[in-house]
Amino acid sequence: MLRWTVPLVAAVAGCTVAPAPAEKSSEGEYRVRFATSRGDFTVRIVCGWAPLGAERFRTLVEGRFYDGARFFRVLPGFVAQFGISGDPAVTRKWDGSELRDDPVRQSNTRGRLTFATGGPNTRTTQMFINTRDNTKLDPSGFSPIGEVVEGMEVVEALYSGYGEGAPDGKGPDQDRIEKEGNAYLDREFPVLDFIKTARLLP
Repeated sequence: MLRWTVPLVAAVAGCTVAPAPAEKSSEGEYRVRFATSRGDFTVRIVCGWAPLGAERFRTLVEGRFYDGARFFRVLPGFVAQFGISGDPAVTRKWDGSELRDDPVRQSNTRGRLTFATGGPNTRTTQMFINTRDNTKLDPSGFSPIGEVVEGMEVVEALYSGYGEGAPDGKGPDQDRIEKEGNAYLDREFPVLDFIKTARLLP
């Protein structure tokens, strides 16, 4: 899985996987509530913003992929990043599952939820929430799939004391998270906040 560097039409699980202009993005939405060690927050996913990403995220949530995952990269005034399973066996199941990019129809403003990538067409499971307006990310292909509609104060309070991840900083090493899972994080970064559950709302 690559690191952050920072017309098929099918009705699937509530999202229409097809290009849709931003002005029609109200068609096809769902919400997900995250219960975390810091409190709860809710995101609204708008399928028309980034249909492929929205469908992938729903699949991950329905499969309870994010349960137990740590917010391993929290940089105040920038992003809160998550999306590596605490179980290396689960992480391995998503090897080779890269999505092609959705066009960027919305901007990376504060509260927007976006897939992390390591370059073009590399989205898999990692996500970040913008904790400020990061419009500079838009030209690099980071296409938001939704936004936090409740509990943004929880996101902004996530533990950030470890700073940037290795090798640029002293925070968690993404390669080691993938290989060792939460055992590595619990041992070396025990104060990280984490997702208890991520569930679709009715």
